[in-house]
This record gives sequence, C-alpha cells and structure tokens, in this order.
Amino acid sequence: MESTGRISRTRQLGPWQRGGRVVVRNWMRTAVLILGSVVLWGLLWAGPAAAAEYSFEVAIDPAVRTDPFTGRVYLFFAKGDREPRFGPNWFNPGPMLAVDVLNLKPGDPLRINTADTSGQIVYPQALSDLDLTGYNVQAVARFNPLVREVGAGAGNGHSAVAKIEGPPGQPAGARLTIQSVVEARKFPENDWCKLLEVRSERLSKFHGREVHQRGSVVLPASYATEPDRRYPVMFVVQGFGGNHFAGLRKEPVAEENPGGVEFLRVYLDAETGLGHHVFADSDNNGPVGTALDEEFIPALDAQFRTIAQPTARFLTGHSSGGWSTLWLQVAYPDTFGGCWSTAPDPVDFRDFQQINLYRAGENMYRDPQGERRPLARVNGKVMLWYDEFDRMEELVGPGGQLHSFEAVFSPRGADGRPVRVWNRQTGEVDTQAAEAWKRYDIRLILESQWATLGPKLAGKLHVIMGDADTFYLEGATRLLQESQAQLKSDAVIELVPGKDHSNLLTRELTTRIRTEMAEAFLKHHPAPKAGDK
Repeated sequence: MESTGRISRTRQLGPWQRGGRVVVRNWMRTAVLILGSVVLWGLLWAGPAAAAEYSFEVAIDPAVRTDPFTGRVYLFFAKGDREPRFGPNWFNPGPMLAVDVLNLKPGDPLRINTADTSGQIVYPQALSDLDLTGYNVQAVARFNPLVREVGAGAGNGHSAVAKIEGPPGQPAGARLTIQSVVEARKFPENDWCKLLEVRSERLSKFHGREVHQRGSVVLPASYATEPDRRYPVMFVVQGFGGNHFAGLRKEPVAEENPGGVEFLRVYLDAETGLGHHVFADSDNNGPVGTALDEEFIPALDAQFRTIAQPTARFLTGHSSGGWSTLWLQVAYPDTFGGCWSTAPDPVDFRDFQQINLYRAGENMYRDPQGERRPLARVNGKVMLWYDEFDRMEELVGPGGQLHSFEAVFSPRGADGRPVRVWNRQTGEVDTQAAEAWKRYDIRLILESQWATLGPKLAGKLHVIMGDADTFYLEGATRLLQESQAQLKSDAVIELVPGKDHSNLLTRELTTRIRTEMAEAFLKHHPAPKAGDK
C-alpha cells in the first residue's frame, strides 16, 4: 500500500443495524418503534448508543529512522498509568490494532480510521464496537524483528502516550509520532554476578549474522576467598519471557547444602525473535542446543573455576525452562549429571494441553464435543480460551508462546516461516504437519531410544508438576510418568496435589531440589574429611 494513503477498509455495523424490518401502518409509529429498538439494543449490549468512529494518524519521526519502513505498526490501548506498549497482559489484555505497511516513509502519515477496517488486525473486536473513553493509546513500530517483545523490544520504535479525545462532532482519536527507540538493556555486572557472552560460530553461520549466547554467572560465597577451589554448576532456564537477567544479584546466594557444597549458578538466555528456543536444535532457530554444548559450556569452563565434568553439571527450570532442561538432559545425556524440571511444557504431544496432535480430526479450538477449548484456568475457573489467545498472538506476530512452539517443532516452510500445525481460522490440526513434531516428543524419544538412553539417564530425571496446572500441562506429564514406569525407569516424576503453575515452585521445593543436586554431586565428588589435605 502507499505510505501516504488511507488503508482500504469496509464499514462495521452496530448490532442494532442487523435486525429485521419493522412493518407498521404509519411513519410515526415506525419512528417510535425504531427509536425504542435502538435504545433497547444499546442497553442489552452495554456499549455506546451508536457505532463509535475513531481516527488515528501515525508518523515516524525522521530523527529516529531515515529509511522507509516495511513491517507492522501497532496501536495499544490501556487505562491507568502504565504505558500501553508494555502489553498485552495474557489474562487481561487491552484493545489492540495492527496494520502491515509497505515502505512507509518517515514523516508521512499513516491514517487509521475504525469506520473502515480492511487491512486492520484487531483484538478483541472492532474498535468501533468499543467505548474507548478514558483509554490511553500508544503507537509502536516493530523495527527489530530479531526480538520477541514488541513494545519493550530493543530497537523498536514507539510514540508517547496520548489520550483518546477529539473536538465535538469529530471522530475521537489521536496523532501519534513514533519518536523514541527502545534501548537495549545493559547488564550491570558486579563482584558476584558476571555476564558471559559467547559468540557462536554455528549460530552465526546458520543465521548469516553475528549471534551470541548469553548467561549470567552468579558466583558462590567462597569464590573470592578460596582461589584454588572449583565448583559444580547449576544451569537455570527461565520460563517464557524470562532470560539471563533473572540471575542479577548484588550478593552471593546464601545456601546450606549437604557436605558444604556450593554451586556456581548460570542463568541462561533462551529468548529469540521467534519466542523461547528451549535449547532444541531446530530448522527455524538453528543449532541452539549444540552451540550450548560445544561452544558456551567450554567457554564457561575456561573463564570460571568450574568442575568441568558431567557429574558436576545440573539443570533446573520452570515451565518452558522446565521443558528446556528436560530436553537438554535427554538430548545430551553425557554432558549433564541430572535435571530437575518443574511444570514443563508438553512432554507428550498426545496431550498437548489436552489436544492429541496425532489424532485425525483434532481441533485446537474445539474439543470432540464441539465445546471451546480452554487454555488457562485459575482455581478451576477458565481464564483463557485457545481461540481467543491465538487471535491475540496473531495480532502481535512472531514471538508469542504458541508461535514459539511452531518455531521449535515445525520445519521451515517454503515461505521461510515455521510450518503451521493448525489452521488459524478453523483450529483444524494438520496431523501430517504434526508428524514432524515427533522428533521433539520427549516421551516418544525416551521410549524409542530407551535401550541407549536408559543407562545414561539413570538417576538423572526429575519432573515435578502440579496436578491442577494452570495451563493444563499435567496430562502430558502423567503420560510420561506412565511410560517411564512401564520402562522400569528410576525417573522421579511427581504430580503434586492441588498445585498449579504459579504456586508449585515453593521455597521448600527449591530447597529440596538444591539439596538433591548436592547429594547427586557428592556421590561422585565426596566432600573432604577432616584432616584430609
């Protein structure tokens, strides 16, 4: 489309405009009935008495960008003091609108009017059907496709916050100038927390640009006072949206472990422009697991006083980080000495949040009875629906949680994007496309390769899940538990009664995990006894 022209759209009709024809004998009675119908429909829908029209004008300040922009421009709406660009909140998203532009020149106006909607992507519904009185609005341009976040992503542009207002008789709206660019967050090193940034030759070659892997290294309390001492390593992977900044601290970790064991902790960064890469080599994210194993860990061992042995390397993570650490232990059994995975993403794709991706006729949005599929619950109450959440992610674009799954598990399509496993209009699952996901089905991998993996994983697998998980992840973990039992594995797979995604990881559980890691370490590296030199 032209950078200075309006986007071609069709008009939205209010609910009262979709009723049947009123047939009466005289025009006065007709007028009364129509007026009454309008008032009644307005009360029933609890919205404005007529379809609202909003008009926005967005321009890119030439001071922040000189080249024409091709990509997605967003309008985020919210109430309160927080900038709208920091949305959407998964459980309480505000209204959003996005348009894709082609060669939008800095300084040229992009006009967005809600009376015509073609070319617009909107959530949760057409803005003309909403009363935006009291809302703030902010424009964002996704200049940097290499970051997952939109409004807070480094390199992306945004406007100041504006109030939705307008002169009497004119459509309400705002003029928004994208005049700021999000700066990359700097890592503030100190005596106890260091940044390890390693250029990956493998990932740089795969992507055709410079790529680094990062981790924050948290040093144990005795690191400065015992210069000859070496330490076991605890690798930590955060859930979706988390990264190596989770390791920031200004003092050493206070811990009391069996045998006086202290850990050197490494908080790994798993973020990518396509979401959370979970350290699984993939057609879209590249060889991220291999790069960790063959490039990052050797660099860690060279720069810090680690015990560079598999029996001194342990993994733990929650949610997507839980899946990551379980995957790393299974994919690289000779590199790590044990994983403690909590609330991992689906570990068996026969129960992908209650969906069997291998079953013909399966649908992501509707269950076999035709009922809407829930995606998240809190205290038994459904808080998110699969179809609605997916529509929100489609507006935001690459980098969301569901997109992230496809980026890892799907092959790259002819268009250069991850192959889609379900239809975004109907929810229908493409079981043929899902066949490619089997190479990441942890339960299936363990079953098919148990003769080789079983001996290498003895004593190393620990998976802990709440039996009322917020995102319905307990079903897949239960299937893994049953499979491991049939294989007579010593894997510890627990479903904790009453716990969900957010309250599973208590202080007691984290202390237990750390204690079990220390005990596993001491089996191979006994603590020195009194009098030993």
